Amino acid sequence: RRIFAAMPATPDPYSPDARRLYASLRRMAIVSADTQFRLTPLTGGVSSDIYRVDAGAQTFCVKRALPKLKVAGDWQAPVARNRSEVAWLRRVAAICPGHVPAILGDDPAGGAFAMTWLAPDAFPTWKTLLRDGRIDRTDAAAVGNLLGRIHAATADQPAVARAFAHDDIFFAIRLEPYLIATGRTHPDLAPRFDALVAATQGQRRVLVHGDYSPKNILIGAGGPVILDAECAWFGDPAFDVAFVLNHLLLKGVWQPQWRSRYAESLRAWVDAYKNHVHWEPWPIRDARSAAGLPALLLARIDGKSPVEYVTDAGDKARVRDFACPRIAQAPGSIAAIAEAWLRG
Repeated sequence: RRIFAAMPATPDPYSPDARRLYASLRRMAIVSADTQFRLTPLTGGVSSDIYRVDAGAQTFCVKRALPKLKVAGDWQAPVARNRSEVAWLRRVAAICPGHVPAILGDDPAGGAFAMTWLAPDAFPTWKTLLRDGRIDRTDAAAVGNLLGRIHAATADQPAVARAFAHDDIFFAIRLEPYLIATGRTHPDLAPRFDALVAATQGQRRVLVHGDYSPKNILIGAGGPVILDAECAWFGDPAFDVAFVLNHLLLKGVWQPQWRSRYAESLRAWVDAYKNHVHWEPWPIRDARSAAGLPALLLARIDGKSPVEYVTDAGDKARVRDFACPRIAQAPGSIAAIAEAWLRG
């Protein structure tokens, strides 16, 4: 009996992928044997299959982690990261209600879960807004404030540390493809990348998102909503900070006419975030993030997951020329990097 109603440009309703998703939805008790539904693949990520599901009067998302990520290089990652994401979303929902999608169902056996659908017209990604020139310091401050709240609420919490002791997953999907792989491309800087990896692994202080990027942050009427926490780990908050600020700098390569406005958003982000830092002195936190920031800039050019919008050879060379000397000798503060970026 036909149980899927196919839409144009959707997967074959009898394909193995569609059948696996259907089985997951049945185990979650979201659909019944008689439910007809449509699957619409969603784009933008490389680590999971994500679909919009229309089932009767319901519309929601279902996500399943992939063992091999959809990039040019050989990037393998444990599918157990799906469990990390579900746990992170539930934990953060208790800290910051309304700022993550609600979990509707969870299928550990199938490595999938379902969550609320947030329509793009009401919840555009921060990346889209930044790309289109809607560069609002208020948005940046709200995004920084939200991460600060999460870090502060989980800082030095033994129960959170035990629940998110995901060192192997974080290494496989963040430290190796971003830092170690970039060190292989730049062997003269490999010792600096190795030292940064060791420093990151040695800091277990807060609940880290690991992919705190404008593409994973929606801006709604009630403020930011965070997605895609596959990398969740109890570890070094400096990684989250450097990861998101790196994107604000790179947007100035993508849209150079707004370079100074992106820098203003960076400053607003930092000002909002640092108000929550109580677990260590801010200058120490600042210096660790500053050490990671140029390393991640270079990683988004020469690592396993380069940003798709920096394609010009000259632009790539300019990022390398800026990042490499600051990896060799860390500048000591985020502000110093931002000021140098604007002068460059």
